[in-house]
Amino acid sequence: MQTATAVARAELTQRMLGIPIPRLWCPPITHYTAAGNVDGERMAAHWRTMARYVGGFLVPGSTGDGWDMQEGEIAHMLAIATDLATQLSTRVLVGVLRTDVEAMLDVIEATVTTLQAIAGESDVLTAMERCHVAGFTVCPPNGAALTQRKIQTGLEAVLDLGLPTAIYQLPQVTENEVSLAVFEDLAARYPNFLLFKDTSGEDHVPQEDRGTSGVFLVRGAEGSYASWLAEAGGCYRGLLLSTANCFAAEFARMISLLEAADVAGADALSQRISAVVAAAFDAVAEIRHGNAFANANKAIDHFKAYGSRALSVAPPMLHAGVPLPASAVKAVGEALEAGGFMPTKGYLEV
Repeated sequence: MQTATAVARAELTQRMLGIPIPRLWCPPITHYTAAGNVDGERMAAHWRTMARYVGGFLVPGSTGDGWDMQEGEIAHMLAIATDLATQLSTRVLVGVLRTDVEAMLDVIEATVTTLQAIAGESDVLTAMERCHVAGFTVCPPNGAALTQRKIQTGLEAVLDLGLPTAIYQLPQVTENEVSLAVFEDLAARYPNFLLFKDTSGEDHVPQEDRGTSGVFLVRGAEGSYASWLAEAGGCYRGLLLSTANCFAAEFARMISLLEAADVAGADALSQRISAVVAAAFDAVAEIRHGNAFANANKAIDHFKAYGSRALSVAPPMLHAGVPLPASAVKAVGEALEAGGFMPTKGYLEV
């Protein structure tokens, strides 16, 4: 017999995430013009290539430069994202990329007020639905010395708002991790705890929970994609990947192969993608601006957008106002060719 929390979670999940819950999610890259402004038209073209395969978008995410953006930039990005999500009938998870609890609460409050104004609706969940916002994503509060009790208290302050919430395990930034005990306690008490993303690469909580909590588990670490999904014996039901920016169709195909019990076919495709992704991350490893997730995906997306003529087009711009080095873009193009993923024509040319 299901607990009251499980029943309430299932109802909220169906309302906000949909049933079945999308298995592929993406933190989209942010495109910029040569002048350094957000390029809304280019972003719309990019989102259109993904929307058929990706069930939801995390905005802003690390891959979308969320940690580097100021409040005004984030507000602008969310306006673009909710507009695109509405046009494309998809959904957005709002990334609350802040390192302390008070700042998280402030961002959520301000975002809710904005959504209510856009929707012309005072009921928060209804306003979120009308804006195609599925929930809020938060990390544990920052600090290597934080006790699990402090981490739990911080996350409780967010969950106490009653809003649909995803927790993002990101020790690369927070310098800590939510323990299994804290995860289980929060899952048992908060029906609005809907989704858990782990980008640590260690997968401690999902390896133990394996979905028994009822919280939907998505993996964010790159590589060996197929092996981490349940059909191949893994502990996750979904993926929330930066590289879905560039391989959305391929990941959707991989998931379909797994669902059809073709584990070998899914693994072969996974290995091909993994090899190209590893080469792309190597190519951008020495770039001082931005982060590897954003930079690698911008380089791959450059070829996805312009196809075989990409090297004759100016390299993509970074949030810092500088272009990706041409040498890195060239190396990524070579990896795409070697992996058999180079498009003849890009999505801006079709």
